[in-house]
Amino acid sequence: MTAAGIRAVLIDLDGTLLDTVLDLHAAACGMLADLGRPPIAVEDIRAYVGRGIPNLVKRVLAGNLEAADDPSPPPADALASFKKHYAHFNGRAAKPFPGVMEGLAAFKAMHLPMGVITNKAKDFTLPLLERTGLAPYFDVTVAGDMLPKPKPDPMPLVWACGRLAVSPADTLMVGDSVHDFHAGRAAGCKVFLVPYGYNEGQDVRGLSADAIVESLIDAARRLSP
Repeated sequence: MTAAGIRAVLIDLDGTLLDTVLDLHAAACGMLADLGRPPIAVEDIRAYVGRGIPNLVKRVLAGNLEAADDPSPPPADALASFKKHYAHFNGRAAKPFPGVMEGLAAFKAMHLPMGVITNKAKDFTLPLLERTGLAPYFDVTVAGDMLPKPKPDPMPLVWACGRLAVSPADTLMVGDSVHDFHAGRAAGCKVFLVPYGYNEGQDVRGLSADAIVESLIDAARRLSP
């Protein structure tokens, strides 16, 4: 695959661009303390990330991944508490994964427009991108509450492609999870997955992505002529 075959790059946020687990862990523990419950382990949070804050709250309260399959919303007081604490901690400990800044610079040097596709709410996504210095790289950002359907539905990817004036068939999706994989495939994008992110405790190498890349700079190198 060469840069000539790809006209835009869409990238997942948590687990692909940024390691945000410590911020999310701090917010979850603050919520649990408000509810008079003991704290949760960092590694549990790492497994629970990927389907937006309401589902994260449900998983933290239940102590299992399956809680996200319940269509009912989380308790309002718990959700409000988590959001209050996350607004405080968002971006404080988050940092780019190795190779991210180099990869973004390489994509930019190829003159490829870039977009962020995340299930995180807009009110947390935009400040996070600003605080971590990533915002200037992106031409479009699609947060989890901006459209009727988030990932794994293809809607955010198709919408972003429309904003970037490119076809999904000419677009690369880079993510870290089964949700990124299914969203990318359903949209008709090429899909690269990184193995270091948050995939609910599963290994992305079991998915039939177009490539497993060790880092974002590795993804960029695969597009170079």
